[in-house]
Amino acid sequence: MVSFDPKTISTATLHGHLLSAVAPRPIAFASTIDSDGKPNLSPFSYFNVFSSNPPILVFSPARRVRDNTTKHTLENAEATKEVVINVVSYDIVQQMSLSSTEYGDGVNEFEKAGLTMLASDVVKPFRVAESPVQFECKINDIISLGNEGGAGNLIICEVVKFHVSPDVLDENGIIDQKKLDLVSRAGGSYYSRAKKGFFEIPKPLSTLGIGVDAMPDVVKNSMILTGNDLGMLGNVETLPSEDEISTFIKTVSERYPNIAEMTQREKHKIARNYLSFGDVDSAWKLLLS
Repeated sequence: MVSFDPKTISTATLHGHLLSAVAPRPIAFASTIDSDGKPNLSPFSYFNVFSSNPPILVFSPARRVRDNTTKHTLENAEATKEVVINVVSYDIVQQMSLSSTEYGDGVNEFEKAGLTMLASDVVKPFRVAESPVQFECKINDIISLGNEGGAGNLIICEVVKFHVSPDVLDENGIIDQKKLDLVSRAGGSYYSRAKKGFFEIPKPLSTLGIGVDAMPDVVKNSMILTGNDLGMLGNVETLPSEDEISTFIKTVSERYPNIAEMTQREKHKIARNYLSFGDVDSAWKLLLS
């Protein structure tokens, strides 16, 4: 065995070992609002259910390891004492990942990730309409676990109302785990899907992806591209130039000789194929051609 003393290794190294060893972890897709009513949406994998009576969920927005700053979710939770915790199914995992980009204060991650704000019944923060289960919560307590980078902040939430999509229920009204198809977080860039096991998603750009809201309408309103496709496309710093698009078209014209006459629908189908292999750059060049 290789042994470690947490006090003698860097916080970043310790953080990496903990997240890789304690896995997979469920994801709290936390929706909050600030004191001015501006929405915020961010995922956290320090999360679980801890009581049924009363119904208590706990998640923890940790202080950033690199610079010891706090996250907007924590600041909003302290200010308003309300949160909606949405679960993450595979159908929205790429959009969830894009929302974790560290956009500036006041930026609406719902719009950046291409997700729909749905009014809650009891609390002020919005629900994620695309999430199959949404928990409206009042915050009972926030417990700080330290003041240094990497320290957690336990947000203890009491569920006051929750919503379940009928699409994930079986004939007896019970949640069907296979239909729910949740994803969970592991170490590094790894996630786990209930139906498939581990897969990887590249971390969002530190330089900030353009987001779904900055895409051309013909792309973001596509009838072919899925939410996950849009999430991948939104994680680019800039769109390709006309010269780059022209060079790409010449390169693939032998494979697709009728590319100049293709309909948008045909291009979107081929772009989805590029995205299935993680080739976001080629997908964008085709979509903008």
